[in-house]
Amino acid sequence: MAVQFRDYYEVLGIARDASAADVKKAFRKLARVHHPDVAKDKSTAEEKFKEINEAYEVLSDPEKRKKYDTLGKDWDRHGGAPPQGAWSGGGAQQMPEGFEFGGTGFSDFFEQYFSGGGARRAAGYGGGGFAGTGGGKRSGQDIEGDLMVTLQEAFTGSMRTISLRKADPRTGQVITDEVQVRIPSGIGEGQRLRVPGHGGNGSGGGEDGDLFLRVRMAADPDYRVKGHDLFRELSLAPWEAVLGTTISLNVPGGKVVQLKIPAGTNSEDQLRLKGYGLPKKDAPGDLYVEISIVTPREVSAEERSTWEKIRDNSSFNPREH
Repeated sequence: MAVQFRDYYEVLGIARDASAADVKKAFRKLARVHHPDVAKDKSTAEEKFKEINEAYEVLSDPEKRKKYDTLGKDWDRHGGAPPQGAWSGGGAQQMPEGFEFGGTGFSDFFEQYFSGGGARRAAGYGGGGFAGTGGGKRSGQDIEGDLMVTLQEAFTGSMRTISLRKADPRTGQVITDEVQVRIPSGIGEGQRLRVPGHGGNGSGGGEDGDLFLRVRMAADPDYRVKGHDLFRELSLAPWEAVLGTTISLNVPGGKVVQLKIPAGTNSEDQLRLKGYGLPKKDAPGDLYVEISIVTPREVSAEERSTWEKIRDNSSFNPREH
């Protein structure tokens, strides 16, 4: 089954020599436009958002980007066909039994080369061995793949339709199997979801293997996820930081909270919103708001006069603190 090449630079609309800062900026801009929570066409936006996320995951990681750039050169030399077994020993492998996924949020191209093993045998879960005597029975191979989960899905939980395409070893025909996978609320990075009986085919009366989907949290333009805690940046004007204020803040899960900014807040201060992180059984995580003070690049004559008066009448010296 052919794997289609993905031009991640084209997806993000950046040059191949774009800096890491340019990659991040392009991702944030596009992710905010195509975020399923704000876009009018939810179905189209969801697919575009996942495509942007996949491109960002590869190009924001120096090692993955280097591998991708190497593959791009090799791809051109091979006339558009992906090199088989590329980077063997570097984590990625051929998909066993011709497995391909749909509905995971990642393309087959990503699964093949960047998922840490593609659709691969699930380490530590067994499968693929002989049972009984004489090699008559053989259980199917357990398969592991990646599942992109958005921040909203991690909050509320969701159902995902996953399709598995594999070649029948006897006929060579492609068989498509669809399965409903429940993504529970509060799921986190690296957790695995087990789908019994949807791995490789058993033979000689042996049981089919299982499918294990490893959760990969989608990058979000506004939030970083660490365990069950969330982090987001908040820009303040100098007067808001000096005098204090209250800001209406949209938080994941569809809620709006009133965040009180204390007078005298500084850049890099963190304000904690207890219980506004990802759900979990004992207690939800927290949301940490990281403050950044932004000064205006241009001011009017009146504003400049006001700042000069503040300067002339203030005893504050930041270099003494």
